[in-house]
Amino acid sequence: MDFIQQAANDYVTQYSDATPAYLRPMYEHTLLSHPHAHLQSNWNQGGFLSFFSKLLSPAAILEIGTFTGFSTLCLAEGLNYTGTIDTIELRAEDANAARVHFDASPKAHQIVSHIGDAKAIIPTLHKQWDLVFIDADKTGYIEYFNLVLPMLSDKGVIIADNVLFHGQVFDENITGKNAIAIHAFNEFILAHEGIEKVMLTVRDGLTLMRKK
Repeated sequence: MDFIQQAANDYVTQYSDATPAYLRPMYEHTLLSHPHAHLQSNWNQGGFLSFFSKLLSPAAILEIGTFTGFSTLCLAEGLNYTGTIDTIELRAEDANAARVHFDASPKAHQIVSHIGDAKAIIPTLHKQWDLVFIDADKTGYIEYFNLVLPMLSDKGVIIADNVLFHGQVFDENITGKNAIAIHAFNEFILAHEGIEKVMLTVRDGLTLMRKK
């Protein structure tokens, strides 16, 4: 969900073109048909993920939270020729819808879909991740981070989404379990001495992290 004013979102989208154009139909379909469409990365955030992935040229990407697959396909744009992205989704209905989109894309052979609890699946994926995108249940962020940090490559970057949580983290008295969990995650990351981090006001907030 966007809390940045709509005029700003519209303006930055007008002056950006990094989002793969072929994704527009699936992006719009989710917006129009999914009851939880606000969970989808917005169009320009997808461009950021695609642009950043291309800078890294990763061999292995992990996405925690597939939803209907828009962010997955944006991240996949930067994969090197033999690279793969493993994407995990708890809800089978969303994961299956995403797989249809993946199979219709030019990146189909590089995308590995997983359905189930990411906390159980991640330890079975014996890879070194060059890029990790965390965009799943907010109460699990600290545990996801702790799971993936030891598996991060030397050049690896972790991106956490929704770190501003609709602006609710600005409140003096934060209420709601998700906002409380995100604030706790932000405090945890700030105090972590083993990583370098930067928080960005892209859509609902992104934090980029890498090992020192």
